[in-house]
Amino acid sequence: MSRQTQAIIHADAVLQNFRTLSSMAKHSQSMAVIKADAYGHGAINVARILQHVSPRFAVAIIEEAVALREAGITVPIVVLEGAHQAKECAMAAQYDCILVMHSYEQLQWMQKCEVSKRPHIWLKVDSGMHRLGFSTDDIEEVVAQNQSLLTNETTLVTHFASADDPDNDFTATQIAAFETKVASLSLPVSLANSPASVNWPQSQAQWNRLGLGVYGGQVSTQSITSSAVQLFPAMTLRSSVIALRDIAEGEGVGYGQTWRAQKPSKIATVGIGYADGYPRHCPNGTPVMIRGQRASLVGRVSMDMITIDVTHINNVTTGDTVELWGENISISEVASCAGTIDYELMTRVSSRVPRIVRYA
Repeated sequence: MSRQTQAIIHADAVLQNFRTLSSMAKHSQSMAVIKADAYGHGAINVARILQHVSPRFAVAIIEEAVALREAGITVPIVVLEGAHQAKECAMAAQYDCILVMHSYEQLQWMQKCEVSKRPHIWLKVDSGMHRLGFSTDDIEEVVAQNQSLLTNETTLVTHFASADDPDNDFTATQIAAFETKVASLSLPVSLANSPASVNWPQSQAQWNRLGLGVYGGQVSTQSITSSAVQLFPAMTLRSSVIALRDIAEGEGVGYGQTWRAQKPSKIATVGIGYADGYPRHCPNGTPVMIRGQRASLVGRVSMDMITIDVTHINNVTTGDTVELWGENISISEVASCAGTIDYELMTRVSSRVPRIVRYA
């Protein structure tokens, strides 16, 4: 590769993060969520890294599960959105997937599916997020009317709206609403995601679903809480300097000339842009790392390039590596600059950026 724009996937960080979060729930089982191409890290990459430590994987849609099976991944897979069409019920059984049922229509599809071709199912309960799931008032009736679909794998699952905020009592409200209605059903349950595993340990149950934390994302709005668990960035997004120029005081840089030099400055052009997934809305001052020092984005992010001010850094030359986020620049800091969240930055890294898996 001539262009040195790469996403380095740190396999040891993925393993360590999963083990750390799993160890916080000693009486539960935890599965890695690898939907959306493992939050941009490469689903097949991450599945191969974790297949001997994660007893289940979770994806969003059946196509993601099929891709994993075709890559040789054999671990059981939970499909969180369940079937989008009736034919996916039989597909799920064919590919050893567990479908999460969240609607009466999906249950009707399952009832019409040949018994020999029915997959295992989970049942989604809406405890307050109001996106998917059966209401807490209806779940007992749903279970009673669909006994023929239940197996030893059937689990009741819910999802939290604000688990990353330990000061938001709505998570406690959701836990109480869920537990009150499912207590009599004697089925396994799954509540906790990564933020809940850290901030709401009372939500740890038979199955925990670990997503963002596996990739080293910020799982708590409070640093004092997140400091209780040490997670490591699983991706370092990096590129290289492809050009350098000296500009005079008052000269502008980039489209719209939105940044002008306040003094004679040295500007480095870096081979990454919004077509690679670097956020177009990052403002002047967004940090990068070059030659062991922080430098600042200047001028607008363009499709294939950004420009950074390296006036204060000695000996910068073409070919120097620039870290956009990862081991030295927190993805959370860049996300904050861009007015978004870790999840979006991870998942928007485009397919033209090679994922390079590395072990320490």
